Amino acid sequence: MTRSNDRTSGFAGSPTQEIEASLEAVQRWVEQNDYRGYEPFDGLSSSLRPLVRGNLLGERILQQLVRQSPVNLRPLLGISRKESTKDRGYMASGYLMLYRTTGEQGYLDKAVACLRWLDKHKVQRFKNHSWSNHFDFAARSGGYTSDDPIIVWTGLIAHAYIDAFEILDDEWFMEIADSACQWILALPREETDAGACISYLAHEQKSIHNANMLGAGVLARAGAHTGNDEYHRVARLAMEYSCSRQRTDGSWWYAEHDQHHWVDNFHTGYNLDSLKYYLEATEESEFQPAFDNGLKFFKNSFFDPDGRPKYYHSRPYPIDIQCAAQAIDTLAFVSDADPESLQLAVLVATWTIRHMQAQKGYFYYRKLPLMTVRTPMLHWGQATMFKALAHLVLKLATSSDVSAVVAAGPGTRK
Repeated sequence: MTRSNDRTSGFAGSPTQEIEASLEAVQRWVEQNDYRGYEPFDGLSSSLRPLVRGNLLGERILQQLVRQSPVNLRPLLGISRKESTKDRGYMASGYLMLYRTTGEQGYLDKAVACLRWLDKHKVQRFKNHSWSNHFDFAARSGGYTSDDPIIVWTGLIAHAYIDAFEILDDEWFMEIADSACQWILALPREETDAGACISYLAHEQKSIHNANMLGAGVLARAGAHTGNDEYHRVARLAMEYSCSRQRTDGSWWYAEHDQHHWVDNFHTGYNLDSLKYYLEATEESEFQPAFDNGLKFFKNSFFDPDGRPKYYHSRPYPIDIQCAAQAIDTLAFVSDADPESLQLAVLVATWTIRHMQAQKGYFYYRKLPLMTVRTPMLHWGQATMFKALAHLVLKLATSSDVSAVVAAGPGTRK
């Protein structure tokens, strides 16, 4: 087979074999690079940053210049490949899924190594466990530093610890997850007549739906194991806040403030994952309609007939690897109750592998109308795809409908 720069030249095996080969390739790339890489928003790690003298607008311009450039400017601007807590969290989750699929001890050993690394790399200024970016970030509303933990990463990583606890029945993993939930519980909350929103950040109230629901999902899941009623109370208020503000078509704004009125793929995926965790942990049904409507909107709005994932519900570009990864992950997660989602996950995975994975194993960052941004982002592209494909392989290995899914192949949606 003639080797091209990506995988559009095709694959001779079945869809399952193609997905497994892709998964092995991206795992090998991450490990060969010693869990180090770039991230889309790491521009303030540049040696040019002192030139903007702490000016917020200047920092935002520098950050966006690095992020939006179709050419990777990082080596020229003194930005090095670094380790990432987000990467280790996603890799740990993927390794655990592969262990569940294969029973191979090596995957379990790698997962535990990632989780022990994360324990040592929590934000030190808080007693309880929380995790942050390894770079500073600038936005219109201000910014935060690498020493400011974020509920999104903390919640996602805490889920990996709960996964490990459920597999190994080792209380140490649950203690770390419980510590992270204690940190989440101490975050500011926006109290309203219809629920309460858990803040994105610790030092100021920042109400964002996916962050709020991620916090609620992990609180509910941890509460089911620990019996902590306060976790359940806060989680329920958080879900009430976001579900009561779900739009009539089943979507959510990123946040309620006017400047945050957009609807995108991967944040919607976070919302659905979190709702599913909450529903399973609490065995409540009040928010089931919100989940059902959200999933219907997700499947109908973010994918082209051939499986190409859209970024926004209203337009496709940029075609972003984070959207592809989260879509595969979410669709695999919900497929137990919705077999159609498993077929769609295979369709999205095969499109992504064939159009966004390099022969070296890493996934490209983005596709634009006239070009492809090939920079290999670490958590944003490689670790998220590793977890997503591992999740999909697990579901394909355990699904009673797998023969129909594989027989359908990577065609187009009807």
